[in-house]
Amino acid sequence: MAPSSKPLPQQGLELKELVVAYFKQETTDELKGLAGYVAFGLAAWLLIGIGVVCAAVGLLRLLQEKMASVFDGPWSWAPYLIVVLILGISGYITWKATTGRREGSSR
Repeated sequence: MAPSSKPLPQQGLELKELVVAYFKQETTDELKGLAGYVAFGLAAWLLIGIGVVCAAVGLLRLLQEKMASVFDGPWSWAPYLIVVLILGISGYITWKATTGRREGSSR
C-alpha cells in the first residue's frame, strides 16, 4: 500500500466522518424503514380488531333477533355465551396457527 500524503489529523477527521456515515446508514436509515412496517402493522391490527368487534356484535344481534323464541326468558344469557365461546375458539385457533408458523420457520 502506498503511504498516504494526507496529514494524520485530516485522516482522523475522515475516519470519524466515515464511521458516523456508516452508523447512520446502518441504524437511522434502517429504523426509518422499520417505522413504515410498524405503522402498517398497527393499522392492520386496529382494523382487524374493529372488524372482529363488529362481527361479534352482528352475531350477537343475529342470535337475539332470529332465535328470540329459543333464547327467551331464563335463556337470555345464552347468545352472549355463544359469542364469547366463538371469539375464544377463534382466538385460540389464530394463536396456535401463528405460533406454529413461527416455531416452524426458525428450524
